[in-house]
Amino acid sequence: MKRFIEGENRSQSTLFPESLDDYIAQDNAVRVVDAFVNKLDLKELGFDRAEPSATGRPAYQPATLLKIYVYGYLNRLQSSRRLERESHRNVELIWLTGRLMPDFKTISDFRKDNRKAIRRVCVEFVGVCRELELFSATLVAIDGSKFKAVNSRDKNFTRKSVKRRLQKTQANIDRYLAKLDAVDREEPEIREVTAAELQQKIASMEAKMEELKAHEAEVEAHPDHQVSLTDPDARSMMKAGGGSTVSYNVQTAVDSKHHLIVAHEVTNAPSDRSQLASMADQAKTALDAKTLTVVADPGYYKGEEIVACKKKGIQPLVKKVDTSGKRAKGQYPRSDFRYDADQDEYVCPAEERMPYKFSTEEKGKTLRVYMTFKCPDCPLKAQCTTGKERRIRRWVDEHWLEAAAAELQKNPDAMRQRKQIVEHPFGTIKHWMGSTHFLMKRLPNVQTEMSLHVLAYNLKRAINVLGVPAMVAKLQAA
Repeated sequence: MKRFIEGENRSQSTLFPESLDDYIAQDNAVRVVDAFVNKLDLKELGFDRAEPSATGRPAYQPATLLKIYVYGYLNRLQSSRRLERESHRNVELIWLTGRLMPDFKTISDFRKDNRKAIRRVCVEFVGVCRELELFSATLVAIDGSKFKAVNSRDKNFTRKSVKRRLQKTQANIDRYLAKLDAVDREEPEIREVTAAELQQKIASMEAKMEELKAHEAEVEAHPDHQVSLTDPDARSMMKAGGGSTVSYNVQTAVDSKHHLIVAHEVTNAPSDRSQLASMADQAKTALDAKTLTVVADPGYYKGEEIVACKKKGIQPLVKKVDTSGKRAKGQYPRSDFRYDADQDEYVCPAEERMPYKFSTEEKGKTLRVYMTFKCPDCPLKAQCTTGKERRIRRWVDEHWLEAAAAELQKNPDAMRQRKQIVEHPFGTIKHWMGSTHFLMKRLPNVQTEMSLHVLAYNLKRAINVLGVPAMVAKLQAA
């Protein structure tokens, strides 16, 4: 019964062979990759061998290898070996390269030798999105996330982990020594075999102790007091749900209109506190905006960062968390003291005036000190201070912080907006990466890898918004 759809005979020849273009639909995303790379000036972007040599064996065009990588990251194919295999069997990749099939070493070396240029390609596509009016250019959300590095926790040493491992190893040695004493009281035949095994284990543990002590010295000598053996640039970082992982801290600035990533940066700083101004400035430059509002979670709050944003025409919406602990003890925190800007005085909870007394320098910041001497007779003294007077220190740039706090009060939905805007890209990219996240080692290589992921994410988002035919037409017309 021949009631099924049948394929063609593999050995049957055709009179007029089909062209490669017949296999690729007009709405296939690979056409956008081709159009985008073709419009780039690879020599200006800094790609090696953008100009062919007059002598020697001809090399692959950088455009061809770049197309392979953009297509690979767009389709969750990050490995150079997998890309080599796909170039032999994947019709889309065969169309994109014109049947060129470079080996994995050529593909891998291209990414390694053109790290800065590849990062510039990501910036170029942000410029394309700006020209296509895919950005609101008014509100940007900034956030950071930990991406796992090629370095296990066993190959990472901190002060705390080295101390813990030393204690554990010493406990094992003590345990084996106790067993060895017990073996000495056994029969001679049993004693010889068991004692030899225990002595071997003790020697192994002692060697491990020496190795751990060497790592302890390295940790103390390192500026970050941390050493990673597999990837020296990776750092142990706390995870949001508890625990730690050896990771990189990836920062992104995401536009509110279509959740496109405007700017990104890969660092090995465990905290986000010093990243706000830098990321906000990068976003403002990428969007070519005169003013910009950025929203970030409380982990980004730092006075110097807020002031730096305000001075650059950027409005930061970052919630401040009270970490003093005074309120939990039943005492008045600094926030309960009201500042009177007209009189340049503070007013305490007992409505006593605290005038300015003197200025001081702390950690490079000029602080104005306000105080009153009426505390001993105050009925609220027990809830305020244990000293003879209560002092309030005010940073000379604190008016910028107060202006930022007032702006945040006008936008009560800012934190909810932040979550809706910035969490989506991280979730999507981590899903594409899989369980291992980064495949490369060292910070410059990881930055290149992240730029390719961001480029692929933005490319897919733009295609979903505009469609393939419209994007190809706009890219070819530009």
